[in-house]
Amino acid sequence: MNKSISPEIKELMEVVHYRPAISIILPFEPKMGLKEELTYSLKIAAAKAEQQLMENYPDYIVSLVMQKIRNCIKNLNFNTHKKSIAIYVSPVFEKVLYLDMPVEEKIIVDESFEIRDLVYSKKQLHKYLVLMLSAKQISLYLGNSETFVNIISTTSVHSVINEVPERVANFSDMSERKEIIMNKFLLSIDNTLNIILNAYRLPLFVLGTERILGHFKSLTKHGGAVIEYIPGNYEDATPNQLRKIMEPYVADWKAIIQRDLLNKLEEAADKKKLAVGIKNVWKEAMHNKGRLLAVEKNYMYAAQHGSTDDSIDEITPPYNKFSYIKDAVDDIIEKVLENGGDVEFTDEDTLKDYQHIALVQYH
Repeated sequence: MNKSISPEIKELMEVVHYRPAISIILPFEPKMGLKEELTYSLKIAAAKAEQQLMENYPDYIVSLVMQKIRNCIKNLNFNTHKKSIAIYVSPVFEKVLYLDMPVEEKIIVDESFEIRDLVYSKKQLHKYLVLMLSAKQISLYLGNSETFVNIISTTSVHSVINEVPERVANFSDMSERKEIIMNKFLLSIDNTLNIILNAYRLPLFVLGTERILGHFKSLTKHGGAVIEYIPGNYEDATPNQLRKIMEPYVADWKAIIQRDLLNKLEEAADKKKLAVGIKNVWKEAMHNKGRLLAVEKNYMYAAQHGSTDDSIDEITPPYNKFSYIKDAVDDIIEKVLENGGDVEFTDEDTLKDYQHIALVQYH
């Protein structure tokens, strides 16, 4: 299983599926409102869940599950500084999680837990790569909302000077020799970058003078990974200074993530490694091929199982409740995570050219 999955998500995914599985996701900011108002909202949510349960399950199941829900509500932490809560309950399980993101009310009764909001809440740490280039050195930094760390640094081009053809040494125009040496140096950097991007898969910013950025753009194989080229001479800048320089470029983090994601989808499409649309994504996910799932955060798709395990059909009444899938997107999310993949969410209509959902497959 994906080691980056948080313990909370892993716990929910590993719970034995035992119907009914109730997910209650609510805004919950005790510091912003009165406890009495929040308590009232919780009681209303519990009543809605009970109504759904009574329509589909026998009284003894309803009683058992509702007791667990009331117990979770009774023991909530009203001193939290979080923005929302997720209550997960089944006849054999109960869990309350406090989330860092605002949510809209959701009450879902299904055969498995609703985990998309929990996954989404864990995607808030801003991580990115910064490649600082000069004619004499390269430095690569890993930045996030808390730290800015140098992970690669080299200050010599001598390793490539000796590889330049000897005839170049006879050139009267030494500027041509310098151009060749620079390009070889940048090519070696680009090869190293290939390893780094495969390991980190993060948005990339490239800093350098106009001249060296021009050289790099002309030869890099990773242009699709670059969010922005930032011109300037940063050779003597300290890590702390570079972090300050980067602040305005990473301020609109949502836009960066969505641009980076679209770059990845385009690259996967070029390599014939992209599934588009709910039915195609379902099929590839069920075959354990999902490396990266991109989905609009409010996109849901009710479906029914098709003739095979790797197919689904649009739901049409009357339907068999045992073949009914309340939200196929949630099942895909769980399947991708189980097989070591990752999930990224976007705003509504960001993926309209991909039918709202796309899956990058393992190579």
